[in-house]
Amino acid sequence: MGMSASQARFLGLTARKNNVEYEGQQVNQQRTALSNQSANYYNDLLGMSVPIPPSVDDYTKTVYTFEDGALSNTITALIPSSKNDGTYLVSFLREFTDDFSVVSSASSVVQRLKGENGNTYMIGANTLRKLGSEASISNTIKMDDGKTYEVGQDAGGYYINRTEQVTKDPEPWNGDIYTDAKYMFWDKDSNTVSEYVREQDENGNDVFYFIDKDGNKAETPSGYTEDDLLMFEFDISKPQSEEEKATSWIDPDGEGGYNIIRVEDQPTKEYLNPSQVAQVNSGYTGTDPYLSTLSVDELSSLMQEEMEYLQLLESEFDTSDWLVRYIKDSSTGKYTPYFYNEQTLENTVYDDKTNNSLSSVNCYTIGSKKKTEEIKNRGGVKIEQDSTGRYINISFPQYDADGNAVSGSKMTTYSLTTNTMTDQDAYDDAMNKYEFEKYEYDQAINDINSKIEIVQAEDKNLELRLKQLDTEQKAISQEMDSVSNVIQKNIESSFKTFG
Repeated sequence: MGMSASQARFLGLTARKNNVEYEGQQVNQQRTALSNQSANYYNDLLGMSVPIPPSVDDYTKTVYTFEDGALSNTITALIPSSKNDGTYLVSFLREFTDDFSVVSSASSVVQRLKGENGNTYMIGANTLRKLGSEASISNTIKMDDGKTYEVGQDAGGYYINRTEQVTKDPEPWNGDIYTDAKYMFWDKDSNTVSEYVREQDENGNDVFYFIDKDGNKAETPSGYTEDDLLMFEFDISKPQSEEEKATSWIDPDGEGGYNIIRVEDQPTKEYLNPSQVAQVNSGYTGTDPYLSTLSVDELSSLMQEEMEYLQLLESEFDTSDWLVRYIKDSSTGKYTPYFYNEQTLENTVYDDKTNNSLSSVNCYTIGSKKKTEEIKNRGGVKIEQDSTGRYINISFPQYDADGNAVSGSKMTTYSLTTNTMTDQDAYDDAMNKYEFEKYEYDQAINDINSKIEIVQAEDKNLELRLKQLDTEQKAISQEMDSVSNVIQKNIESSFKTFG
């Protein structure tokens, strides 16, 4: 029984040893795979390009400039002429300050007032006026008849049109009925007028009668018939007597027909003498506080200025819908125009109770602005260099309307200034690109390092497991040796027993 137990124990240990050896092989294979994976990661690290920050020198160039009065010019191209005559083809940027430019100003809260003829917009107590709209100007004089007349002016001087009524020559009447006309009986003896009324009674019979000057019905005067009636065409706008109100009438011509006799207002031009001219009242008749301070000539000049403002705004914003208000500068006493786009005002949201805009509305005024003009391909230019090859002077010929050099014309020379200029925008773009690439590089490095750390941790665990298996294998081997010795002794003992 001892022999069999030892042999069974030996077989069990042999199986365990084989399992440990097999697991050890598996662990070694896993460590080999991890080693290959780690090597790949290191190869990826070695293959990565390290981002290089941009150098300012790469974005710095030598620039030549020259001054022409208030104009600053920067040369952008300098090409030798194909004629090989020592001249150059030059392009340059001309920078100048335009003091008559549209510039942004402080925004304002606007109040909208709705009306039958459209919206009115106000800022504080100032009503915005249509830019370029004619100012209401009046030239008047009160004459000796107590009436006020409009004063005009022509080559003969200042004048008024004084109106007088003129009776025209009789004209044959064609019998048409005139609007607002009345048939009247005119008693020439007493110079009285009575209205003639023809109507139907309750039986449908025609009856006629007169309304006298007191408004009472009157019988037809003795000796008069309907042929004695006159038809007056009344001008009911004049608060005068019936006789004076008539602007035309129909009168029998004595031959069975009628004539129309007209009374017309005839204007007569009457020139004013120097003392009367001094009494002419001229000026703005509106409510704008700035326009109220201007004379007629100043108002005329302002209207011309506003048309220039309007053209400037149209070229800048491609719209002609502009309103304006003028604000007085307390320090200088001058008025400054501020412009508001009417479409913007219409599209602004307003409070239903206060009618004030819920946000400030942008406005613009006239101010100074830097402007740049590009001058291209000016030919016939000569350049002077110093001993180092640096350009020191540039000479331009005269040019015609098409920009072509005039042959044999006098040259104008300007001193060239050498400047080192950095394209800051391009450098900033390059630096931003570098920062992004560096961020991506650092992220990639961190990612690979993290993966390597995971591989190393897994390999460390496998290494520990392998050591455990090695220890276990040694213990099994020692135990197998002991069992083998026991089996060997049992065998020797058996042989002695049977010998």
